[in-house]
Amino acid sequence: MSIFSSLRHHDEISKDKQIQDIKLTKIKPNSYQPRREFSEESIRELAATLDKDGLLQPIIVREKGEDYEIIAGERRFRAAQHLAWERIPAIVNNMDDSQAASLALIENLQREDLNPIDEAQAYSNLMQLNHLTQTTLAQNIGKSQSYVANKLRLLKLTPKVQSYLASGEISPRHGRSLVGLSEKDQGRVLDEVLANNLNVSETEKIARDVEGYFADKKAKIKEQAKTEQTQRAVNRIPKDMKVQINTIKRAVKLAKESGIKVKVKENNDPDDYMITIEMKRK
Repeated sequence: MSIFSSLRHHDEISKDKQIQDIKLTKIKPNSYQPRREFSEESIRELAATLDKDGLLQPIIVREKGEDYEIIAGERRFRAAQHLAWERIPAIVNNMDDSQAASLALIENLQREDLNPIDEAQAYSNLMQLNHLTQTTLAQNIGKSQSYVANKLRLLKLTPKVQSYLASGEISPRHGRSLVGLSEKDQGRVLDEVLANNLNVSETEKIARDVEGYFADKKAKIKEQAKTEQTQRAVNRIPKDMKVQINTIKRAVKLAKESGIKVKVKENNDPDDYMITIEMKRK
């Protein structure tokens, strides 16, 4: 039987174990806890439930020197802290590191709200602790090998990208499209995704040719700036001069239509406006 099968249910762990009231000050979080962030709102809601109904299920801890380390039930522990409880009912089960990490993951996976990065890191930790391959881990947790592989790929992303994945501001598919890019390019593409609310297909397209995309973008920005500068200059030209310039431009157009080769060079400086016309027969 695998470690995952033996730890699948809390009832199996707590069987024949005596419940103790342990001081909260002697309890420490699980060092293998896959969940790195806890919603303050959810903790307050759980605290309200504990205050009303009490703790229906004790937390599970293991001895750690003179203190205890949480194996399962960190949300209940934090809710008890919120209520300023002095003690909390707990079952002491002296598991080893791999068992404690496995149970912490199973408990959180059952809640199905781990963010993608916490889940990926938990899989990585389990593989190292239990010397598992991706295939074996996938079989033990009831997932496909491709599911586990895709989650683990997210750990190749930069901390910046991982933070936006963890917060849900981009999807795992967005993240996977950035795997393989340099740290600089991951950041540049991420900024584009956030600024323009790009979907996965658009993100993948940029990732396939990052340099080309940003070269085109730079050229467009430069051209737009040049156009805006020209327009501002034109707008500053006096109205009576604009009439004369338009008259000249119409004459140039007529010359072209009549078969004359015309080359026009225009300087849009309103303080020193100049238009140069070269005319040749074709």
